[in-house]
Amino acid sequence: MKKIDTKSLIKVAAVIFALYLCIHYWGHAANILKTLLGAAIPLVIGAVISYPLNILMSFYEKHLLPKSNNKFVLKSRRGLALTLAILTLVGIVALIIALVVPQLTSCVKLLVAEVPDFFNMVVAKLSEFEFVPEDIIAALSKIDWKSRITDIVKTVYSGLGSVMDVVVTTVSSLVSGVTTAFLAIIFAIYLLLGKNKIGSQLKRVMHHFIPERITEKFDYVCRVADESFHKFIVAQCTEALILGGLCTLGMLILRLPYAAMIGAVTVVTAFIPVVGALLGGALGAFLILMESPVKALIFLVFIILLQQIEGDLIYPRVVGSSMGLPSIWVLTAVTLGGGMFGIMGMFLSVPVASTIYTLLSNEVNKERMKEVVPPEVITDSETQSE
Repeated sequence: MKKIDTKSLIKVAAVIFALYLCIHYWGHAANILKTLLGAAIPLVIGAVISYPLNILMSFYEKHLLPKSNNKFVLKSRRGLALTLAILTLVGIVALIIALVVPQLTSCVKLLVAEVPDFFNMVVAKLSEFEFVPEDIIAALSKIDWKSRITDIVKTVYSGLGSVMDVVVTTVSSLVSGVTTAFLAIIFAIYLLLGKNKIGSQLKRVMHHFIPERITEKFDYVCRVADESFHKFIVAQCTEALILGGLCTLGMLILRLPYAAMIGAVTVVTAFIPVVGALLGGALGAFLILMESPVKALIFLVFIILLQQIEGDLIYPRVVGSSMGLPSIWVLTAVTLGGGMFGIMGMFLSVPVASTIYTLLSNEVNKERMKEVVPPEVITDSETQSE
């Protein structure tokens, strides 16, 4: 029987005492944990930002003077690659904003100006149908839609509180958001510049405190998950560009308004798997409706067809095939993830499903390799010995 040493007893006693404190003083422990999590939000956001940035940075590192052995190039390559990655990401965001904001501003102005006339047009159309009672038509015709919309706007503003309260709240939220974003970006930069050293330190700590068998399993799962998420992000970006390009091209062919803006919005919403095209299409249809109901109907038919093509052909083949995940499991993962965790669940469900699928496949294949083929009843050697 193996003896239990004093160190092990002390460790067990410390763990039991810590659990007792957490259970007995759960309110205080929960407040401390909540405070720590709130303080760690910039670090979490920075870690999330660093992952897609690392994909761009690795791409630039791989293609930035790859055959050079110059010491200056080797030392400055990572910093230059990170700079190019940040500039690329900022350029993409700036391009989307430049395509969306000007046309969106004009759409809002048109919306505010045309809403009263739109309601009057709807009332006029309803009066042409005999099944709508005349008293309802008369009541709707007497409504001054412009003044009603003005009253609604005033009610909304009055519900927000005093101007000073709104200003103070807005400024404090803005300062807090800017501070969080700044700290997150700085943390992401430090992570990316020192990723090799940080990874090596974490591995040494884990190997020191955790048994080697567990650390090897953990490293293996992390490698599979990293490969799945890496492929998913690259494939999702490719799929979003394809979908946005098809949406813009189709709208230009059909001579629909706001093609560039709706195409850019579709690129952004396409990062939501399978149903992203419909979300962008709903916004586009609403904006086009203010200009022409007929064109809005044409756009709705077009976007529904495009979404069917995207959901059944483009997404499973571009994303699913690149990750080695069958199309049926892509659709299943998106459905379950969206049902349980909403939009974030839809986005993360595919790489998580790919990770689980790869781990299970590797485990099954490993077990198959261990299977022993039954020997022949009579071998040649046994025949010769007889």
